[in-house]
Amino acid sequence: MRQELLSLPKGLAEEVSKNLVMVARLIDEDPEQAYAYSRIALRLASRVAAVREAAGFAAYATQKYSEALAEFRAAKRMTGSVELWPVMADCERGLGRPERALAMAGEPEVQKLDKAGQVEMRLVAAGARRDQGQLEAAIVTLQSPELASSAVQPWTARLRYAYADALLAAGREDEAREWFGKALEADKDGATDASDRLAELDGVEFVDAADLSDDEDQDGIENLVDDEDDHEDEDDDEDADEDPAEVAAAERATDVTEYYDEDDEEYEPLEQSAADTDVRGDKA
Repeated sequence: MRQELLSLPKGLAEEVSKNLVMVARLIDEDPEQAYAYSRIALRLASRVAAVREAAGFAAYATQKYSEALAEFRAAKRMTGSVELWPVMADCERGLGRPERALAMAGEPEVQKLDKAGQVEMRLVAAGARRDQGQLEAAIVTLQSPELASSAVQPWTARLRYAYADALLAAGREDEAREWFGKALEADKDGATDASDRLAELDGVEFVDAADLSDDEDQDGIENLVDDEDDHEDEDDDEDADEDPAEVAAAERATDVTEYYDEDDEEYEPLEQSAADTDVRGDKA
């Protein structure tokens, strides 16, 4: 890519490079934003193959398959490389044309791919078979020396996972469990969710910790409300059992102004109001 950018004026090359860096940085975490950066780079340097390829992958990541396919074709014309052949075939699948993807799997370009590219093409072809409802054919497509090999390569986990998934779709659960396990053994980078699929097959149910916390809080609130209601009911029951005459007498006995507590060290006698004096004088 660096060599291709050297064909541009220095300032332009730097600007295009910055946008391509942002595409690479964001394409997994924020594909829409990566796509926006790719469009800027494409506007600045549409005749650079690396720019067309980056724009293709950004469009592919946002499921704009028609646009992605056009960019990949342009990059292929510029470079003459067949490296993008598998992802071009997968774009055909995305466009609802699995038969075209299968046709591409039989083209001479596949023989020019390196081992990783050939495995990728096999994955795409198996996916196309599944798109057409041909589950057994998909399983057969994935059966290969690469699948049978005990050596772990960058593509091993994904190949084993796709095989396990096809077996499960065909109702061959025991075999699927075995191959999900093999995929997990090879998946050192967490590229697949093989562990989750195994757990599902074993009946393990995952619960979101945040949801559980919310449920516990809600239960706590409901229990608190219930407790308060119970206390109120008890108080009501006690009130109902009391003699109204005794309650009235008790209220009159406590209806006396308290000026101070003589046992309080900080007490200061409060002056009685004139009104209080008059009332007490009248009673006397």
